Amino acid sequence: MAKMTLETLRKLREEQKEVIERRDSGEKSIHIIVGMGTCGIAAGAKEALNVFLGEAYTRKMDNVVVKQTGCMGLCYAEPTVEVKMEGMPDTLYGNVDAAVARKIVNLHLLGGKLVNDHVFDYPARDINKE
Repeated sequence: MAKMTLETLRKLREEQKEVIERRDSGEKSIHIIVGMGTCGIAAGAKEALNVFLGEAYTRKMDNVVVKQTGCMGLCYAEPTVEVKMEGMPDTLYGNVDAAVARKIVNLHLLGGKLVNDHVFDYPARDINKE
């Protein structure tokens, strides 16, 4: 392994700083939460996560935070993604591949419309306490 210079370390720190900032919730108004339990990962959640991160970065959507969580309880509908956005109901999407993730960005986040063919009910919402 080659020796790392101080300049290489500084560059690496700056690159990673951008990645961390994209995941910092701070005062952001849109939260995208990707289910990354083993069932989600096996179904392709990592690809959906990368699309959301990439779209938020390339479109300079500074009000968006992308986070990971464990299983959301809908293993049959993995990959699952929850979107929390001001002015819209909290929405749980299922079967989210890369194409659906882009559709969610374009229609839901930018257009204010649900992607109806991928909306799922929250599991046991009636017994969950806020």
